[in-house]
Amino acid sequence: MSIRILAIEDEKPIADFLIRGLTEEGYQVEHAPDGQSGWLALQQQTWDLVLLDWWLPGEDGINLLKRFRTRNRTTPVLFLTARDGINERVNGLDAGADDYLTKPFAFEELLARIRALLRRPTQSDSLHLEFSDIKVDLARQSATRAGEPLDLTAKELSLLIYFLRNPHRVLTRTRIYETVWDENFDGLSNTLEVHVKELRRKLEKLGPRVISTRRGQGYILEESSTCSDA
Repeated sequence: MSIRILAIEDEKPIADFLIRGLTEEGYQVEHAPDGQSGWLALQQQTWDLVLLDWWLPGEDGINLLKRFRTRNRTTPVLFLTARDGINERVNGLDAGADDYLTKPFAFEELLARIRALLRRPTQSDSLHLEFSDIKVDLARQSATRAGEPLDLTAKELSLLIYFLRNPHRVLTRTRIYETVWDENFDGLSNTLEVHVKELRRKLEKLGPRVISTRRGQGYILEESSTCSDA
């Protein structure tokens, strides 16, 4: 699965530029246009990197970053702002930013800074995903259940990672397919169903069902006691 980046940016031309350019580079990018939607996105999902504008409608980037750092101390945050004074840079870094890039910027420099941030060592928890007795080591690209290794294909592992990053949330077939396969979902292919069935089979060799179907909606990762589907 590609690296997941959240861009919190209120200027539409810049946001469109970031989304288009980073997507072409193979990153998975989502956009929040203001402080409120940015805070919701930061709480609801796990990100590998956050691009954060200083001036935002609703809540500015500094306050948003301070709130985020009280909950998450590992996700890299890169400030994007037109404020280039020394005091502003110091304030941004002191608030918890990992790097600072002044607008306007060259896209090549942005890419270089993103690569540098993603290479930095982080706390081990950020390299592991866990749900119940299922664990994924992102660095090793390996998965276990109940301490036993899971023999997953690359696509099955990507599918499992997506579920682990979104527990207790109903994920539509379209959303899963377009995220994990990075292709438009035509509604006719049974590729997703085949992969989910095989992933379930391998998981259920070592424990109860945790991926259930919500008819007419999609799939959800939940505790076995609440799973109820065929």
